[in-house]
Amino acid sequence: MCTEGVNQAAQLSEINTLKITLPQAEILSTLTSTSVSLISSRKTFMFPIDRIRGCCYSETGQLFYTSEATVKLPDNVTISAIFMFGDSIVDTGNNNNKLNAVARSNFPPYGRDFMGAKPTGRFSNGKIPSDLIVETLGIKEVLPAYLDPDIQTKDLLTGVSFASAGAGYDPVTSWLVSAISLTKQLQLFEECMERVKESVGEERARNITANSVSIVSAGSNDIANTYFLLLFRILEFNISSYADLLATSASLFLEGARKIGVLGSPPLGCMPSSRTVRGGLDRNCVTYYNEAAQLFNSKMKVVLDNLNKKYPQSRMVFIDGYTIMNDIIQNPKKYGFEVADRGCCGTGTFEVAATCNQWSLFTCTNASKYVFWDSYHPTEETYRILMDYLFPDMLNQLFS
Repeated sequence: MCTEGVNQAAQLSEINTLKITLPQAEILSTLTSTSVSLISSRKTFMFPIDRIRGCCYSETGQLFYTSEATVKLPDNVTISAIFMFGDSIVDTGNNNNKLNAVARSNFPPYGRDFMGAKPTGRFSNGKIPSDLIVETLGIKEVLPAYLDPDIQTKDLLTGVSFASAGAGYDPVTSWLVSAISLTKQLQLFEECMERVKESVGEERARNITANSVSIVSAGSNDIANTYFLLLFRILEFNISSYADLLATSASLFLEGARKIGVLGSPPLGCMPSSRTVRGGLDRNCVTYYNEAAQLFNSKMKVVLDNLNKKYPQSRMVFIDGYTIMNDIIQNPKKYGFEVADRGCCGTGTFEVAATCNQWSLFTCTNASKYVFWDSYHPTEETYRILMDYLFPDMLNQLFS
């Protein structure tokens, strides 16, 4: 956030200096106000990158800048590694190497704007939150997938993603699409840390774990796919009791976590695919989908409050992705977007995973104008805005 007092001081300094130098002149100051306008309205002036971060910025990870907040970690705090768990929002390619996985994206046009225009299994046109977080902290350029066959032990020291597209808190969700379940993801984490111990010793491995931050993204697949699209879950549970099931499963997954951010559900009823399937001829947002997402989020907050009381040495933080994402969707021009009700890939109304491919017709040329890349996943530009708003707050809560 800009420091208004410093801005005012700069304006006064400009004017006063010129008045002393040119006592006979009438001074009109426009430079500072123009600069502020350029900074605060970067999209208007066609600047695509974060509006208050310079091209050259610190790689230490201890100080970083975003559009809404500046976070300086305490002097005695170091984040050594980032570990990701959950679904396609943070899966950087684990499903590529799971032969029976239904949800994959290791083919064009996925990755069109990624480094080298390479499809890596990330469900977007470019980087996803996993990458943006380690990039922002200066840890490394991207967060690799743990199951990447080319991964090296040195990569494990600073974090990896164990996430799997299609996974959820409900075990049935992962089973239906042959995703890596959250239980299996934890097992992979334990396997990873054993490899780290063998490489650098038990003491350093313990320090890496102690100074790491984990993030889990799950729940959306459970609600949007398993519950609303499959009859047997609706017959077995009402939405409140199903949200309880998810919250209980999440609580078991989070038991014993040290520092972890838990991403809540976005407004699922406003995803392009939801609009197409349940939004009627006008493809409106589906109210009851959004209400289910909000109910799930409220129950997750209770789970985290209870776990923080039970484990005072731990710190578990809820990340509210619903509010900011809903505002982006409802007010796209405010954030520099032109299209919010369909994705860039193909028609953008139903294409996702295998149906978003190099033969998809009508794929847009400039994904940065779209909130969504396919009918479910945001573009890199949207992810950057979300991380700008959400990540500093998460860190402030984790280390306050």
